[in-house]
Amino acid sequence: MTARPLADSPPHPLDEQLVTRVEAALAEYLAERRRYTETVHHSFTDAADALTGFVLGGGKRIRPTFAWWGWRGAGGQPDGALAEQVLRAVSALELVQASALVHDDLIDASDTRRGRPTVHVAYAARHRDRDWLGTADRFGLAAAVLIGDLALVWADDLLHSAELPEPVRERVRPVWAAMRTDLVGGQLLDVWGQVSGDDTAATALRVNRFKTAAYTVERPLQLGAALAGAPAELVDAYSRFGADIGVAFQLRDDMLGVFGDPEVTGKPAGDDLREGKRTLLMALAMKAARERGDGATLTLLTEALGDPGLDADGVDRVREALCELGTSDVLEQRIEQLTESALAALAGAEVAEPAATRLPELAHAATRRLA
Repeated sequence: MTARPLADSPPHPLDEQLVTRVEAALAEYLAERRRYTETVHHSFTDAADALTGFVLGGGKRIRPTFAWWGWRGAGGQPDGALAEQVLRAVSALELVQASALVHDDLIDASDTRRGRPTVHVAYAARHRDRDWLGTADRFGLAAAVLIGDLALVWADDLLHSAELPEPVRERVRPVWAAMRTDLVGGQLLDVWGQVSGDDTAATALRVNRFKTAAYTVERPLQLGAALAGAPAELVDAYSRFGADIGVAFQLRDDMLGVFGDPEVTGKPAGDDLREGKRTLLMALAMKAARERGDGATLTLLTEALGDPGLDADGVDRVREALCELGTSDVLEQRIEQLTESALAALAGAEVAEPAATRLPELAHAATRRLA
């Protein structure tokens, strides 16, 4: 078994600068929107503060980073006239991500995110602490839905506030629309897979493709290409590169969901199992157990999946089964294959430097991370 966590690479200086600028743009925008919420009611301002804390409280800024380098690879100039507006546009991706995470945590009934209480848990606790009317959990649910919605609304507002020329806006609109639709469709497919019990590899890969890959790498790259007016050949290469790296990114996430260190990932080990996620890792494991005629292992896996009371010993037993079945090694190989095919797609395209060097580095960082 080789499912050991791989060391995270040190931050690239150019990306550190980019992350700092993205976070500054987000902080400025969120502060501006907070001032408006004060004209509505203090409860709305509290929600804005919760969203701000969530957005600025962690994250690698992967999506704006891929979008920025997609723009640079298509000829975008960091010292050009549109650079600051492009930065503002790609920063909006972090608010899309915030919306997805807040809603995902609620759907999965997750207690923690980045080592802190999730939004619905924090709001339920606030309800209990203040002895408000009604049910604490329902209030937490309602608040999380609305704060996630607010993040998505403000993502649109931030994107459209970028003073881009109308031809650029026309190129960006269909990419942005497709990304948001893919995200919701993938999330719904994920929920459907859990309740229907569909544990096939095909469905797991389809969820990965639309729930994560599209809005994590592929669409951000396409957004960068649209901002720069890239030719169709480069857009196609970005799409193939982004789809493969995005799926590989999610497969790494699936591995971390079972084998990850909670102190690094910020989530309890085995949460994906407790939430009943039909990941490719579990789909391949159950298929392997069936093919072997190993009823005991198949029962272990199916009973663990979706068991909210699964304890640390139960998680360890699942880990051992995944290792014994060889599924973890198979997934590691799949991640490597996807990474190689993605890099091959990019190698055949005319990508401007330094993006031609940086995008492959980002691909490796995204698929070999610890959290």
